[in-house]
Amino acid sequence: MKTIRVVAAIIKKINENGETIILATQRRFGDFKGGWEFPGGKIEKGETPEEALVREIKEELEIEIAVKELIDTIDYDYPTFHLSMDCFWAKIVSGDLVLKEHEAAMWLTKDELDSVEWLPADITLVDKIRINM
Repeated sequence: MKTIRVVAAIIKKINENGETIILATQRRFGDFKGGWEFPGGKIEKGETPEEALVREIKEELEIEIAVKELIDTIDYDYPTFHLSMDCFWAKIVSGDLVLKEHEAAMWLTKDELDSVEWLPADITLVDKIRINM
């Protein structure tokens, strides 16, 4: 089975109520169209995971992020490929969110994390994020 290596940003910030919120994005196309995920993408040859994440977020959302610590590496078997996803905490450094590749985006509080239909690999990370928000 083919392995695809990707990175995901768990972008967090504080809302006007002083709560930590996490960015979720909804896929616009592909086999998993309509599913919710943490933004990111494929690691290109010669890139570190952190470099790939900065590039992908800039391409997809037009924002600059600072990549923080690794939360976990998720390994998940989809029907046609194996996904290996390095998931990092991140914060926005500059820019305004522009959805170039996603249908929608939502900022979710800890209590709202279960309110979207996460893609299978991404949902495996939700409990770990909730504990560490």
